[in-house]
Amino acid sequence: MKKDIHPDYHEITVAMTNGTTYKTRSTYGKAGDVLQLDIDPSTHPAWTGGTGQLTDRGGRVSRFKEKFKGFLGN
Repeated sequence: MKKDIHPDYHEITVAMTNGTTYKTRSTYGKAGDVLQLDIDPSTHPAWTGGTGQLTDRGGRVSRFKEKFKGFLGN
Protein backbone atom coordinates (compact mmCIF):
# COMPACT_ATOMS: atom_id res chain seq x y z
CA MET A 1 0.00 0.00 0.00
CA LYS A 2 1.07 3.58 -0.60
CA LYS A 3 2.15 5.52 2.46
CA ASP A 4 0.52 8.76 3.66
CA ILE A 5 -2.56 8.60 1.39
CA HIS A 6 -5.09 7.42 3.96
CA PRO A 7 -7.05 9.87 6.14
CA ASP A 8 -6.43 9.97 9.88
CA TYR A 9 -8.70 7.47 11.68
CA HIS A 10 -9.32 8.68 15.24
CA GLU A 11 -11.84 8.70 18.09
CA ILE A 12 -14.73 11.23 18.08
CA THR A 13 -17.90 11.70 20.11
CA VAL A 14 -21.30 11.49 18.42
CA ALA A 15 -24.08 13.52 20.10
CA MET A 16 -27.64 12.38 19.40
CA THR A 17 -30.61 14.77 19.28
CA ASN A 18 -31.84 13.61 22.70
CA GLY A 19 -28.52 14.51 24.35
CA THR A 20 -27.02 11.04 24.61
CA THR A 21 -23.48 10.57 23.33
CA TYR A 22 -21.20 7.74 22.34
CA LYS A 23 -17.62 7.40 21.20
CA THR A 24 -16.64 5.90 17.87
CA ARG A 25 -13.73 5.95 15.46
CA SER A 26 -14.03 8.03 12.30
CA THR A 27 -12.22 10.15 9.74
CA TYR A 28 -14.53 13.10 10.62
CA GLY A 29 -12.77 16.23 11.90
CA LYS A 30 -9.89 15.70 14.28
CA ALA A 31 -9.40 13.58 17.40
CA GLY A 32 -11.80 14.58 20.17
CA ASP A 33 -14.28 16.47 17.94
CA VAL A 34 -18.03 16.18 18.57
CA LEU A 35 -20.35 15.30 15.68
CA GLN A 36 -23.76 16.80 16.53
CA LEU A 37 -26.56 14.95 14.71
CA ASP A 38 -29.65 16.79 13.43
CA ILE A 39 -31.52 13.55 12.69
CA ASP A 40 -30.86 10.19 14.33
CA PRO A 41 -32.60 6.82 14.83
CA SER A 42 -34.48 8.10 17.89
CA THR A 43 -36.24 10.85 15.89
CA HIS A 44 -36.30 9.81 12.22
CA PRO A 45 -39.62 8.38 10.96
CA ALA A 46 -37.80 5.60 9.07
CA TRP A 47 -36.74 4.09 12.41
CA THR A 48 -39.61 5.22 14.65
CA GLY A 49 -42.40 4.20 12.29
CA GLY A 50 -43.94 7.64 12.57
CA THR A 51 -45.21 9.90 9.87
CA GLY A 52 -43.17 12.94 10.92
CA GLN A 53 -43.05 16.06 8.81
CA LEU A 54 -39.98 17.19 6.92
CA THR A 55 -38.13 20.04 8.55
CA ASP A 56 -37.64 22.80 6.01
CA ARG A 57 -34.11 23.94 6.82
CA GLY A 58 -33.19 27.01 4.85
CA GLY A 59 -36.15 26.65 2.48
CA ARG A 60 -34.79 23.53 0.75
CA VAL A 61 -38.09 21.65 0.79
CA SER A 62 -40.08 24.63 -0.43
CA ARG A 63 -37.54 25.33 -3.21
CA PHE A 64 -37.75 21.68 -4.29
CA LYS A 65 -41.55 21.72 -4.29
CA GLU A 66 -41.59 24.98 -6.30
CA LYS A 67 -39.06 23.66 -8.82
CA PHE A 68 -40.98 20.44 -9.49
CA LYS A 69 -44.50 21.85 -9.14
CA GLY A 70 -46.69 20.35 -11.87
CA PHE A 71 -44.29 17.46 -12.55
CA LEU A 72 -46.20 14.19 -12.96
CA GLY A 73 -49.51 16.07 -12.89
CA ASN A 74 -49.17 17.26 -9.27
